[in-house]
Amino acid sequence: MTESSDKPGEYTGRPTASLRGIVIRYRGHRMGSARPARVTLPSAAVTVLLGWGQPLTIRSGPEQEVSPGPWPAMIAGLQTMPMLAGFDGSASAVEIELTPLGAYRLFNLPLHHLAKTVIDPDQIMGAGWAANATEQLAAASHWHGRWRILDTLLTRRLSDRATPPAPAAAQAWSLLCERGGAVSLHQLALDIGLGQRRIQGLLREHIGLPAQTLSRIIRFHNALAVASTDVNSLADLASLAGYHDQSHMNRDFRALSGQTPRQLLDIMRRTPARHSVGHLQAFNDFGLRDPASRPT
Repeated sequence: MTESSDKPGEYTGRPTASLRGIVIRYRGHRMGSARPARVTLPSAAVTVLLGWGQPLTIRSGPEQEVSPGPWPAMIAGLQTMPMLAGFDGSASAVEIELTPLGAYRLFNLPLHHLAKTVIDPDQIMGAGWAANATEQLAAASHWHGRWRILDTLLTRRLSDRATPPAPAAAQAWSLLCERGGAVSLHQLALDIGLGQRRIQGLLREHIGLPAQTLSRIIRFHNALAVASTDVNSLADLASLAGYHDQSHMNRDFRALSGQTPRQLLDIMRRTPARHSVGHLQAFNDFGLRDPASRPT
């Protein structure tokens, strides 16, 4: 949809050039009525949500202890299981999707504190930050204006306290992404010239999760990207996506999505992902519903 409209729907925006590599994209949601709970799949992005009207209600998902209930604002670190959430009435919300290294710079915080959980943004950004940001966003009459407000808020935050990532952490993350998750911790250590324990510590601090878990998430999204083209069989998909075999792929799909590969591919074909910009979260919006209503 065009960014100049404020009609019900979903909108996307690009950050200013100075935030590229930190912000993946902005997303806007305008709901004229309740939106049924849907599933968000684990991805290699950190998300900041700011909403007005009815708050987002988390039903289930974060592995770390998080009480189900309303979240008018939140920061969600990297997750290892699907999250079920929805809006119970008319609402608007903005999502800021951050690269992990961008989140590390922006928050000045080891990202293992955010992994597998969600928290109130004020715990990181300072008391009143979420309310102030949301007030500005709600007052804007167009989505384009909201993207510029976010640009200003994030640029100011970076200029105040940005923490540059360790070069070895950035190299490890780059290698994981470039190779579609198909690289062992042992190989990472050899390529970077550091011990395995040091690599794990850097990834835990800068990305939030250990190398093996990150590989699973990246390989999962790589499989979805491969599956968006024509593949002859699930066995071919497993091979092309870097799994040891089809059973390996089945286990990872179940763990990360609650779906078998066949179920998820069927959903993809019925409801293609929208607004893909070529990053690891490109297939994150299937409109999956409550697990009780999932196809069998």
